[in-house]
Amino acid sequence: MNPRPMLAAVALAAGAAVPAAAQDVTLRIQTHYNPEQTSGKLAAQFVEDVETMSGGSIDVEMFYASSVVATVETFDAAANGILDCDMTGGAYQTGKNAGFQFVGDIMGGYDTPYQQLSWLYYGGGLEQAQTLYNEFGMQLIGWWVYGQESLVSSTPIAGPNDLKDWKFRSPPGMETEIFANLGASPIVMDFTEVFTAMETGIIEGTDYSGLSNDESIGLFDLANHATYPGFHSMPSDHLACNKAVWDGLTEQQRRIVEVAMEKLALRSALYFEKANAEAAARLTEKGVTLHDWSVEDRATFRKAAQAAWDVWAGKSPEAKALVESHKAYLTQLGLIAD
Repeated sequence: MNPRPMLAAVALAAGAAVPAAAQDVTLRIQTHYNPEQTSGKLAAQFVEDVETMSGGSIDVEMFYASSVVATVETFDAAANGILDCDMTGGAYQTGKNAGFQFVGDIMGGYDTPYQQLSWLYYGGGLEQAQTLYNEFGMQLIGWWVYGQESLVSSTPIAGPNDLKDWKFRSPPGMETEIFANLGASPIVMDFTEVFTAMETGIIEGTDYSGLSNDESIGLFDLANHATYPGFHSMPSDHLACNKAVWDGLTEQQRRIVEVAMEKLALRSALYFEKANAEAAARLTEKGVTLHDWSVEDRATFRKAAQAAWDVWAGKSPEAKALVESHKAYLTQLGLIAD
């Protein structure tokens, strides 16, 4: 018997058992954070994790501070191939489809980043959101959620009654509707205008970020009241990639990016929980009053938020499906009544 055919068959079988080597790729990603910010540093760690775990088969070129296109244009730039991935947030895309509000900032929904991430991974959220992203040629890879934002004010905001006629800077969209329905006077303006507006009394407060970030940029030089822990807004920053680019990665490469993203989510939530607690101690000592709304007052805000959810749910089938998904999971967690 000639052994050569048998040896050739064995060699062929052995070769088939060895996975093909991952092809080297470069992912061009833009984030709105600058490299000096904590979130920018966490994004840099994500880059290092991906490149190290991939053994160099994935090179990540991170563009910080929206240096390629404007923040709101990042999603389209990735979908159109100018970039490969968008590391900003879905809320910037509500003009495309109202459903993006509910993958960007549900407003008055979950209490902690862990609950919100739980909806994404265990409440059917990722699958529900994926339908929306895929319609625009994008793939949602994951979220990083830094926690509840605080409202900062020169006047007390101890509960819903203090919102009556309260003039504050608000981002556009659903938030303005919720606060207006509670009697506040939200004014949409770019954040660069906030300091002058507060100094001149045009506004009494602002919605910007979490307590530690608010402290770091000097807001408490102008205000001595804040809500803490926060309750009204917990934005989700996303990693979303051009679907053709994502599908072109090997399964190993996709898994590496997903795992690195989940690490980023955990580290971000843990870091800001610590940083906000430290900021709260410093600010209290400084004389800033931190208002922790009661369970009843939070329920009042959540009820107003739900009314806005229902309005926005009527704007698109995707928004309706996402709102229904959130409501089901929030009910399961005991945060809203069935």
